[in-house]
This record gives sequence, structure tokens and C-alpha cells, in this order.
Amino acid sequence: MTGKPKLYYFNGRGKMESVCWLLAAAGVEFEEEFLETREQYEKLLQGGFLMFQQVPVVEIDGMKMVQTRAILSYIAAKYNLCGKDLKVRALVDMYIGGTDDLMGLILLFPFLSAEDKEKQLAVTVQKATSRYFPAYKKVLKDHGQNFPVGNNFSWADVHLLEAILMVEEKKSDVLSGFPQSQAFKTRISSIPTIKKFLEPGSQRKCVPDDKYMETVRRVLHMYHNVKAN
Repeated sequence: MTGKPKLYYFNGRGKMESVCWLLAAAGVEFEEEFLETREQYEKLLQGGFLMFQQVPVVEIDGMKMVQTRAILSYIAAKYNLCGKDLKVRALVDMYIGGTDDLMGLILLFPFLSAEDKEKQLAVTVQKATSRYFPAYKKVLKDHGQNFPVGNNFSWADVHLLEAILMVEEKKSDVLSGFPQSQAFKTRISSIPTIKKFLEPGSQRKCVPDDKYMETVRRVLHMYHNVKAN
């Protein structure tokens, strides 16, 4: 081991992408092992990596961590991205939960038929513009600071930027009625560690393609009781 966190997942977006975002935002280098075969899964299972027979799994600080939220919480705490006190941490957690709900709508897309993708897009845009972005608009406007929580960069900022970019990939003008969110996106994207992660050649993954989906289906369908969590 080199001491770097090691991420085990498919070579594409999914639950692990937020882990990549958070590590990158913290300026932490990490290694990745991309899962392509059933044999790789079996090796992880036999090695005791997959506590609940699920991915993602991250090897960090001598631990084999599963459950995405637990992994993210640990990284945020380790690198001081979860708030300076109990109340701030509660707000960060609350905002993360809302952003997770929005991102969950988009994570479904690769698994849907063309017809269902159109329906899901309409639902996603409707909820983004009537529920989630208005909430963040109010938070940013009322708070009057550069960041939604306190006035310090946190996990909530990283997660929200990731969500905004995910929605913009589906509808490029989705922020047209939300100038505060647009300014937030520009501001957070210019933070050096995040700017680096957004540049070509980084470990940020592309939108899932057919090859990625074939790999996921092949590996997970061979092991019906193993699934992405």
C-alpha cells in the first residue's frame, strides 16, 4: 500500500463518483481498481472487503469501508469538510440529504429505456427547478455568504456543485432562473483543487456509456445478491 486511499468500483460514474469528488476537493490523491469481471468481485468477497456484498468499497487508513454515506462522512470529517461545530454539521448533513435526493434521480438514467429516460428527464427538471434549486436559492440569498453553511467551504458545497453539473448535462439552461446558484457554481468551480478535478485528464468520470452499462450488468447480474448501494 502507498498510503493513498484505494477505490474499488466500475470505471464510470455511480455512487463512487461523489467519493472521487470529495477526495479531489480535499486535495487527496487516490488510486482506483476498476471492476470488470465476476472474478474481481469474488476476490473482494473472499478477501472480506464487501461487508454487505456491495460496492462501492474504499480502502483507507487501514479500513475497508463500504456504504457510500459512511465513506463520504469519514472523508469529510478527516479533512475538515463537515463543519466546525455540531449545528453546522447538522446543516451540512441536511443539505447533503436534499442534494442526494436530486442526484438519485439522475443516477437512474443509465438503467432506463429511451422512453423512460424522457419521462425521468421531465421529472428531474421539474423537481430541480421547483424544489431543490429554489431551496438553495433561498439559502444562498438569506445567508448572504459565499457558502450555504457558515462561511466555510464544506462537503455540502462539493456535493451541490456535483449535482448542479449533473443536471446541467441533462438541461444546459436549468440555472437560467437561479443567478445565486450560477454564481455559486462559478465560485466553487474556481477553487484550485476542484478546478483541477474539472480539467480534462482528471479522475472525474464521463457520463455512463453503453460499454459501462454492459460491464455493470455483466458483473452484477452474475451475482444477483450483489448490487450497487
